Amino acid sequence: MESGFTDGDCYEKKFNSRIYLETYYLSPLGNVLEKAFLPFVLTNLVKTFSSGPKFRTLLEIGCGPCLHLALTASGHAEQIVVSDFASNNRQEIELWLQNDPGAFDWSPIAKYVCELEGDREKWTEKEKKLRDSIKQVLKCDVHQTNPLHPVELEPADCLVTSLCLEAACKDKAAYCAALRNVTSLLKPGGVLILISVLNESYYIVDELKFSCLKFDQAFLESAIKEAGYEIDGFEMFVAPDHVRSVSDCEAAILLVAHKCKNA
Repeated sequence: MESGFTDGDCYEKKFNSRIYLETYYLSPLGNVLEKAFLPFVLTNLVKTFSSGPKFRTLLEIGCGPCLHLALTASGHAEQIVVSDFASNNRQEIELWLQNDPGAFDWSPIAKYVCELEGDREKWTEKEKKLRDSIKQVLKCDVHQTNPLHPVELEPADCLVTSLCLEAACKDKAAYCAALRNVTSLLKPGGVLILISVLNESYYIVDELKFSCLKFDQAFLESAIKEAGYEIDGFEMFVAPDHVRSVSDCEAAILLVAHKCKNA
């Protein structure tokens, strides 16, 4: 297994995007060892988007090879941009957007999201809407002042990031800097939706251990506030004890905040 900090080069060379998807996203129930983690994420994302405003632009930072967040946002944002550091992850997204027969099948999760929204049968419409809504699949590096360099985008109305910054940063100072960098991509008053794990130091993909920055809820909330946000609310999922065979996560948080006007 890998040991120590797994940097971007490690993700480029050793992260198996398809096995990651098959391990954690084959079903809306997620990985059996994580119990209700994925349903927790999907349910609260649907609730957040359904109860909030419509967005003109939504940007996801560090999507990995995943589209579950974008599926929950589909219909609530006119234009969506997704981004990730690793080319293998971006390729998985492109395959799905192109309706490639070899693409990962997101229909079980699309159906689940539509069921949460009240009409399971609209899943094909949701997938089409998402393909129409995603305007760009970009490379991002959260350690750069402009994480999307050399692309310059207008600040987004909504910024979404999940399980990204803690995987990309080897210490708390780097995390805070990365959070400030991605915050620059959100307009003042814009909404941040962040999904994070607490006190996790690793997760496993294809028997390889990938590092995660370990921190508690107090640090996360402090970092969010110092980056110029006001926290509007959060939901928490407490991980079951036997989750440790795929990670050592203690809990997960879905946090909603808005960027202060003077930030």
